[in-house]
Amino acid sequence: MSDDYFPDVEQILYEGPDSGNPLAFKHYNPIEQVEGKPMAEHLRFSVAYWHSFCNGGADPFGSETRQMPWISGSPMDQARNKVNACFEFCRKLGVSFYCFHDRDVAPEGDSLKETNKNLDKIVEMLAERQEQTGIRPLWGTACLFSHPRFMHGAATSCNADVFAYAAAQVAKAIEVTHTLGGQGYVFWGGREGYKSLLNTDMARELDHLAKFLHMAVEHKHKIGFKGQLYIEPKPKEPTKHQYDFDAAACHAFLQKYDLDGELKLNVEANHATLAGHDFHHELTYAAANDMLGSVDANRGDLLLGWDTDQFPTNLYDTTLAMMSILSAGGFSTGGLNFDAHVTRESIDPVDLFHAHIGGMDAFARGLKIASAMRADGVLSDFVKQRYVSWDTGVGADIEAGKVGFEELSRYMLDKGEPEPNASGRVEMLENAINEYIR
Repeated sequence: MSDDYFPDVEQILYEGPDSGNPLAFKHYNPIEQVEGKPMAEHLRFSVAYWHSFCNGGADPFGSETRQMPWISGSPMDQARNKVNACFEFCRKLGVSFYCFHDRDVAPEGDSLKETNKNLDKIVEMLAERQEQTGIRPLWGTACLFSHPRFMHGAATSCNADVFAYAAAQVAKAIEVTHTLGGQGYVFWGGREGYKSLLNTDMARELDHLAKFLHMAVEHKHKIGFKGQLYIEPKPKEPTKHQYDFDAAACHAFLQKYDLDGELKLNVEANHATLAGHDFHHELTYAAANDMLGSVDANRGDLLLGWDTDQFPTNLYDTTLAMMSILSAGGFSTGGLNFDAHVTRESIDPVDLFHAHIGGMDAFARGLKIASAMRADGVLSDFVKQRYVSWDTGVGADIEAGKVGFEELSRYMLDKGEPEPNASGRVEMLENAINEYIR
């Protein structure tokens, strides 16, 4: 394979924490064993096709700034160029997965039929590159938010024809993901919500969204796709209120409509903060309810109120994230997808490597720190002791369902007062984490 787009970048290698090479891993060593598995298997890094090879750095106040030499020629020429750029980049970075929207990889035509033909041509090229490199999709998805036809939503649109178009597009996207050996498929409801309740039938829209997902599940099984389906929580932007607000809202929705056995969650760090949570909360909620499937690894800017999709470099976030992921048993079909873009000021192709190296090293450090803390029982021993009253006596009886209000009323009338509370030791635990993050 040719090195057309990053000719000055060699294979990115692990050189250790003492290395002064900015194009080397200081902490991510893919073969290093952590809790019995190679680091690469724990982290399962993925490159986001859209941010890395399609996002030129434009924002609401300015045009594109990035130098992307693969964006040249006709739309189909650009699509072919992006395939080559993606596989050259992933190969040199040493990443085994990529994620894509259907419209990232191939342009729309004048009709759905022509659009599908465009997609089929590029999928053939993707399959060839996969055969040559072993790189494959972590998951695929459909872009149901950019085109004006989706101005009122896709599965929740007030226009039944738009629902039908979205169904056809998702059917094709799942088939393409299946063809390419994707590990999963994500539903991101970019416009599945409302701007105003004055013109919205919420109950009907939620029913339609559920019907759409049931159709997708049926289609998945019909074509024999074995990948995991995910729904991705996001609270706002672009709509005022999105139905997939956070992990708990998505879980409740899936339970109500009998879909929780078919879909898990793709949790994103920046979406967590937009919902008023932190990344650790969303991951822990998903894990506690056996809904943690995959992760979009990024971060937001707490001083800004939108989805900035920055690369993750905060060690507290990556450490606590890996604590939750390890506690949940790790990834099966999912992984850590860098749903992040370089800043508008970072315009050179090499900046894409610097960004990914930083994110990969941050999660590698988080993995090692989390594993060390787990081995030492730093948090788990304290939490276990904090809930010790539930292990015997009245606590055990409550959990076993042996008592109700009547028995508990008699218990407390006899006892008089509860046992005194113990300190939560929050500051001590925060200090303990600092001792590991060095």
